[in-house]
Amino acid sequence: MPQLKAKSLEMRTPQATKTAVLVIGGAEDKVHGREILRTFFGRAGASKAYITIIPSASREPAIIGGRYIRIFEEMGAEKVEILDIREREQCEIPQVKASLEACSGVFLTGGDQLRLCGVLSDTPAMEIIRQRVRSGQLTLAGTSAGAAVMGHHMIAGGGSGETPNRSLVDMATGLGFIPEVIVDQHFHNRNRMGRLISAIAAHPDRLGIGIDEDTCAVFERDGWLQVMGKGSVTIVDPTELTHTNEPHVGANEPLTVHNLRLHILSYGDRFHLYQRTVLPAVHRISS
Repeated sequence: MPQLKAKSLEMRTPQATKTAVLVIGGAEDKVHGREILRTFFGRAGASKAYITIIPSASREPAIIGGRYIRIFEEMGAEKVEILDIREREQCEIPQVKASLEACSGVFLTGGDQLRLCGVLSDTPAMEIIRQRVRSGQLTLAGTSAGAAVMGHHMIAGGGSGETPNRSLVDMATGLGFIPEVIVDQHFHNRNRMGRLISAIAAHPDRLGIGIDEDTCAVFERDGWLQVMGKGSVTIVDPTELTHTNEPHVGANEPLTVHNLRLHILSYGDRFHLYQRTVLPAVHRISS
């Protein structure tokens, strides 16, 4: 019986694919073990990695980009460069497009997600990134603001620590790399559960993903996400939602949301984006 159980688990365990999308909750470790950044580096090709950093969300793109350049060069990447894109017109420059066609990894830094989307959305540069991610030719990572843009619907701002209500969250259109999800970052660190639930009440056809600081949801191409880092990833799943008063109440009135499913995942736990199933970390399963 234990052998059958082990075999069954082995069959269900998702396999890492060559490329991935790493959605990071912000404030990832840049000094000590750097596990999340090392994972991105490895998935982008390790010593053969050609990493392009896009710091467009930041008010200080050269400073922020320079820090990541030093980190990935210390790790041994073959080539690291900044694409300091500040205006939409730059997304049509041949050198920018050539870099995005050739690189093995793209890293979107933190800052302001609205600024990042304003520069990149519906541009030739964005289309190159999207097509190469979809075809498995590119590993993509985004931290903080770079994580917020991953869904089609994006949390652009809002409050924290309140009862869910419509005024608690400002929504905008993201970059749509993982269109099925709505991502919130710095999640438990900034008490954003009410904000994410408010977003999901307005868009119950999406899946809420709340990611803590120094924590990453690694989305594999086979539909599985796996958690790494020091915090947790919160899944707000409205698949079985039976009722919400969201369309009928004032902006500051409390929201009713019935039959939400909630998962709190920590290191090594997995969740399937389409099957909506959970797998605990292997080391937690008894024989």
